[in-house]
Amino acid sequence: MNNSRYIKHLYARAGFGICFEDLHDHEHWSVRKAVKKIFKASEKIEPITAVTENMDLRPHPKDETEDQKKTREEERVKHEKALFNAWTKQLIETNAQLREKMTLFWHNHFACNINNPYYEQELNNIERANALGNFKTLLIAVTQSPAMLQFLNNQQNQKVHPNENFARELMELFTLGRGNYSEQDIKESARAFTGWAYGGKEGEYFFKTGAHDDGIKTFMGRSANFCGEDIIDIIVAQKQTAVFISTKLYRYFVNDVPDMSHINEMANVFYNTGYEITPVLEYMFMADWFYADKNIGNLIKSPVELIIGLSRQFYITYQNPDVLVQFQQSLGQVLFRPPNVAGWPGGRSWIDSSSLMTRLRMPAIILNAGLIDFTGKAGPEDEAYLALVRKQQFDVIKRVQATPDWDRFFKAIPQNMPKKQIAEFMLEPPVNALIINEINNAPDLKTALIQIVSTPEYQLT
Repeated sequence: MNNSRYIKHLYARAGFGICFEDLHDHEHWSVRKAVKKIFKASEKIEPITAVTENMDLRPHPKDETEDQKKTREEERVKHEKALFNAWTKQLIETNAQLREKMTLFWHNHFACNINNPYYEQELNNIERANALGNFKTLLIAVTQSPAMLQFLNNQQNQKVHPNENFARELMELFTLGRGNYSEQDIKESARAFTGWAYGGKEGEYFFKTGAHDDGIKTFMGRSANFCGEDIIDIIVAQKQTAVFISTKLYRYFVNDVPDMSHINEMANVFYNTGYEITPVLEYMFMADWFYADKNIGNLIKSPVELIIGLSRQFYITYQNPDVLVQFQQSLGQVLFRPPNVAGWPGGRSWIDSSSLMTRLRMPAIILNAGLIDFTGKAGPEDEAYLALVRKQQFDVIKRVQATPDWDRFFKAIPQNMPKKQIAEFMLEPPVNALIINEINNAPDLKTALIQIVSTPEYQLT
């Protein structure tokens, strides 16, 4: 067993990668010990507290002027930036990699996009606190959060005029998956969730008795005066919920092409432990098939994984954190801004001709102000391009303001380590002859490293 390769793969999937100095310390660990250490490091819960005021609860004067409205919106944008920057900073710096990786998973599973940073932060902390706990507990907390009640219109779900948005997405996207319930189930479920609301002085969840339909509902073959919690109980009693969540976990951590035999193994663990998240993750990370060649270096990094992994790998600090929003926007994934209720589809959808070029250039922009030095005699077009890049380099430095800690990075690399081995560490897929030729001809190690992380192979994890 090549422990070094397996440990590297584990950290690439259970976190955002591993740096040289940590791999030196961990490479002789067994997989079991590494998995145990990863969970131990993620026991600590670090809530984000960047947004301290719910602006929606602030009284607004009836005769508010345009200037006052503008000032208020500018303050809201400031809160949004603070929230984004706080989570991005935590992703880059945390030792609880698995907890944050799972928070990112739930952030997409329970996709929510509202114009209230305070509620977004609250939902993010719910997902973080329960990321490795019990799925049913997480599900109830998420569905009762003001952010989700607002996003899926359950605030408007009342017995006189039932709103089915929440009930539909609960089953289609959060638990059972499309095709495993009927339209009538949606209608009856919506009636059960009438009265779930938020508000009051604190803007918190409460049950609005007068808005609740207390009549008999028939849901999935059962009839009673169901409330929302009863519906959730019936849903999680269906093993299909365990299969649905296990499939998403498999595609997120293992392979975008589902293997139903492996997924059913995970679903059995998940269902039989009463939907405990940690045991199903432990089972997956300990399974031989998790380390199969076909499951290594086969997933396309999401934009967030790409940026966070690069930043952690090279110990990058950002004097202008707003640039990270710009990078995510250009790559198609901005935290707290999923495209719709289904979230980011992931997989091959991350890559098209435009985004691939941006992805390939981004590491050089961050690490070397946009310049990649290639060997060999440059043609007239190359010379013109490089001249243009060098001319723009100062502007890039001024705008990006990213500082890699090269001294710390180089200090961890064993002396006289062949560039091929360095490339094998930096890349999850096998290193091909073209990469080896390029980096062997690089004038120095720094240039070789920038070339390595500017390859298509670096886009894979």
